[in-house]
Amino acid sequence: MTKKIKKRQIKQTKKSSISPFTIYWEKKNYLLLILGLVITIIGFFFMTIGPWNSFSSLVISPIILFIAYIIIFPLSIFYRRKEKREQSQDSGIDSGQS
Repeated sequence: MTKKIKKRQIKQTKKSSISPFTIYWEKKNYLLLILGLVITIIGFFFMTIGPWNSFSSLVISPIILFIAYIIIFPLSIFYRRKEKREQSQDSGIDSGQS
């Protein structure tokens, strides 16, 4: 006669994790993106003013476009507000608590 062995059922808990593919863009990100687009259009407008070797075409326009492409667009992509949990961890580290 063989004995029937009952298998233990292991309770599996479903772990919920935050998906890295959720949209992190908020209203501020969209406003920065729109600001970058407006500044880019202004930069190209300055490029078209006057002859090709004018002061606005050679100096002002590249500065405005640099600000738009190098500062504002990346800022609109990478800007993310700190969550409350991250802020509490940062303040604990700053004050020497662990």
